[in-house]
Amino acid sequence: MTAAAIDPAVERFLLDSIDTVPHLEALLLLFQSPATAWTVEELAARIYVNDKQASNILEDLTRRSLIVRVDQAPATYQYTPRSPEQSALLDRVAQTYRTQLVQLTRFIHSNASGSVRDFARAFRLKDRD
Repeated sequence: MTAAAIDPAVERFLLDSIDTVPHLEALLLLFQSPATAWTVEELAARIYVNDKQASNILEDLTRRSLIVRVDQAPATYQYTPRSPEQSALLDRVAQTYRTQLVQLTRFIHSNASGSVRDFARAFRLKDRD
């Protein structure tokens, strides 16, 4: 039996916005509890990374406008949808995570490193100007 293919829109989102599985797990955690403002420490404990890694992940997601920082001291973060389309896409991503976890994590691991993707994103942004 072969596994179903990952939705192309989900793949594109992962390629464009997600560097690591912990990035995805953090985003989905915030997405699925939008009323909660998460501290770095709380998130780190939930996704099993250290505080520095959690802080970097939260800043990456904030820079990509996927989440927002709601307080400065201590820093807390929340999911605030930019559009109904973004929320619908994240619903699809969350569903894919629940039903195709192994495929999804392999897909993320098989892609270029975050720094390589950031470099490519810089050129894509430049081309839009």
